[in-house]
Amino acid sequence: MIVRSALYRRRYRQFVDNVTVYPVSGERLAEGRSDEQWLDGVLKGGAAIVQLRDKDSPDRQLLEKAKYFRRKTSEAGALFLMNDRVDIALLADADGIHLGQKDLPPAEVMRLAPDLIIGISCNSEEQARQLGTMEREGNLPVSYYNIGPIYPTRTKEGLAEFIGPEAIGLFSAHLSLPFTVMGGIKLEHVAELVAGGARKIAVVTALTRAPDIAAETERWIKTLHEACRIHNE
Repeated sequence: MIVRSALYRRRYRQFVDNVTVYPVSGERLAEGRSDEQWLDGVLKGGAAIVQLRDKDSPDRQLLEKAKYFRRKTSEAGALFLMNDRVDIALLADADGIHLGQKDLPPAEVMRLAPDLIIGISCNSEEQARQLGTMEREGNLPVSYYNIGPIYPTRTKEGLAEFIGPEAIGLFSAHLSLPFTVMGGIKLEHVAELVAGGARKIAVVTALTRAPDIAAETERWIKTLHEACRIHNE
């Protein structure tokens, strides 16, 4: 059985209780704006979490950017997760890391960084089934998983197929772990996703390409809250 620290438990509880819209950065898709400008916008709009996804910057530049993200998210009381880079996450004192299926094994990351929230992408039901088996055995190293891509998207290379909103029920039936959904999601999809069981929606271009990032972030958060309220009535 995995035993977690008080710091991890605090971070995890904040993720479970506060996260609704989950903005992920994408500087190449930000209409000429920097990740720092994007960050200021989503935090102003009320984001409770952000993920820095940058596969282009040199390491030292990425570390400085990550430290900026850490400073600003701390000031806003928001969680800060790095994509892929465990080393940068630790050096910048991030709250967590999000891993893909081809990245470092979550169990190894947990041993190295036991206080980090660890997210993992699930692109097939079999991957969710494997997580479910680990959960039942009491050795699940991840904190949440992402189901996607739900709809067609060009944000992430190498994912030519989308799995559809029906995957939410199929994947989540295998384990009780919190999950996010991602991939080609537009504002008009929110009600459908909530009806399918989603409560945490990760987005890239819906916010990076918005003329007013802060206003659009706020609109997404309100739309998701309203969809949840209507669904629960």
